[in-house]
Amino acid sequence: MDNEKFKSLLEENYQFPDYYEFKFIIKTDDKHLVLEKLVGCSIHETPSKKGNYTSVSARKLVHSTEEIIEIYKSMSTIKGVISL
Repeated sequence: MDNEKFKSLLEENYQFPDYYEFKFIIKTDDKHLVLEKLVGCSIHETPSKKGNYTSVSARKLVHSTEEIIEIYKSMSTIKGVISL
C-alpha cells in the first residue's frame, strides 16, 4: 500500500491525537531492534510456539498520520521485520 492511500485511510478512521496500535513480527534474536524504535509505547510481546519469532504489539498516543507513517518507515529498515 502506498503512503498516500494509507494516510487517507488513517485520516478517515482516526481523529488525532488518538491511540494507535502497531504490530510487528520479528525473529526473537532481533526483537531488540524493534523495541529500540518504540520509545514511549506500551509494549506487549508474544513469543511463537517454538520461540523463534516474537509478535510485538505497541500502543502509542500519536498526534498525526505522519507520526504513524514515520514509525513504519523506521521499522522497514530492519531486516526480516513484518509489519501488520
